[in-house]
Amino acid sequence: MKTTPFTAKHIALGAKMAEFAGFNMPISYSGINEEHAAVRKNAGVFDVSHMGEFVLKGPDALELIQRLTSNDASKLTNGKAQYSCLPNEHGGIVDDLLVYCIEENKAYMLVVNAGNIDKDWNWISSHNTKGVEMHNISAKTALLAIQGPNANKIVQSLTEMDILNLKYYTFVKGKFAGVDNVLISATGYTGAGGVEIYFEDKENDANVIWDAIFEAGKSFGIQPIGLGARDTLRLEMGYCLYGNDINDNTSPLEAGLGWITKFNKDFTSRSIFEKQKTDGLKKKLVGFEMMERGIARHDYEINDSEGQNIGIVTSGTQSPTLGKAIGMGYIETAYTQLGTDIFIKIRNHPVAARVVKIPFE
Repeated sequence: MKTTPFTAKHIALGAKMAEFAGFNMPISYSGINEEHAAVRKNAGVFDVSHMGEFVLKGPDALELIQRLTSNDASKLTNGKAQYSCLPNEHGGIVDDLLVYCIEENKAYMLVVNAGNIDKDWNWISSHNTKGVEMHNISAKTALLAIQGPNANKIVQSLTEMDILNLKYYTFVKGKFAGVDNVLISATGYTGAGGVEIYFEDKENDANVIWDAIFEAGKSFGIQPIGLGARDTLRLEMGYCLYGNDINDNTSPLEAGLGWITKFNKDFTSRSIFEKQKTDGLKKKLVGFEMMERGIARHDYEINDSEGQNIGIVTSGTQSPTLGKAIGMGYIETAYTQLGTDIFIKIRNHPVAARVVKIPFE
């Protein structure tokens, strides 16, 4: 298994470790519920160094990104980022990603999912017909996400960059905890506020930054957080996880990602998405809450009141914040109205659930 610059820290802290996307990653430390609450109410640190980062440079970098992503990257100016996806050629999704504008029209950083690094690199490379300069910096880039209502205060104490006024989907670059060329962004995946810290893993910088964050956050009771709580936090917000809620066979429109699908430019599968928009969708990703005892899990069948299969669960958990079981899944459009009663097939037994809006409340 691959390691991150912080693997030794996780093990020393007694984290429960497991393989994730080929990396030895912390799943939990004190327990998912406690870690989840720490992020919602205070501050927590996630090691997400397993994520992939590509830098695209040159006069045709923006043109390549525009052809391959669903969102409109031409709107980005220096210091801004956007959420987007890479559609494949038959209307599915190669991956979802973040696009950072480092230098307008000249240099961009793409942040992709850990399990899709090689897949995404090959996809983008195969369409790079104009010789855009591409650098895969994933292996040398460390990434920490400090999330929660007190996260920005903690981070601000370690830099002269203005973190307290950092707007959503923007970033700054400078010195942090004595380390140069650190990129700090506000593109969180928890809905609890906070920032992400990117830096090149060289010398002892990873340990310096980790130790500085925990020292600065000591009075706030900052905690290390594993991937288990990251999943429950993102699910409460209704954020998609690649491989669960979106994949090569789901379209961004079906996944409720019409807001990142812009038809003012030409991009892969645009005509397919335009047809879906015109003709209407056959299935949609919805949120639901369990009305009876039971946890919906990935790939569980969703039925109507007659026992007919109308869809499939993509994600499900017991919400630590809300104290009830929630989930997401694709169901036939006729059953997507809020308040519609559906049934999750758990161990061959139909368990009542109801379609609700997301974020869950």
